[in-house]
Amino acid sequence: MTTTSSIDSSYYLDSQKTRTPSATLDKDDFLQILMVQLQNQDPTSPMDDSKFVDQMTSFTNLEQVMNISEAVESIATNQTVMSPVLQYSHMIDKQVTYNEYDLDSGEITDTITSKVTAVTQNGGYAVLELENGKSIYADAVIKVSNE
Repeated sequence: MTTTSSIDSSYYLDSQKTRTPSATLDKDDFLQILMVQLQNQDPTSPMDDSKFVDQMTSFTNLEQVMNISEAVESIATNQTVMSPVLQYSHMIDKQVTYNEYDLDSGEITDTITSKVTAVTQNGGYAVLELENGKSIYADAVIKVSNE
């Protein structure tokens, strides 16, 4: 009697390509499906013209929706890169409180409150122009009030 050993499945399973399913289809996937469908249709009974037109319309609609989606995404991305002047313009006519520091020791020497008269920009950062003649960076503000 001859005995056979079991087949080690790692020899043939490891060589197979693994496919990861995707929850979304892009326009290339849609076009690929359409082309396979056209290639594999029955020559004696080709696809109805109206079905083909419907599928091409679906493809065009998909492409337009994707273009709109990309445009909206671009607008949303650019919206986050707003000018610091616009971002802090609401602080004009508000009272802001900030600390002054000793340059040598780094300790707080005074806490000052003044009204914001203008907002400018320096090196990409918002600078608040104050009624007391000083200019401070917006991130130096420790308190904002209406008066």
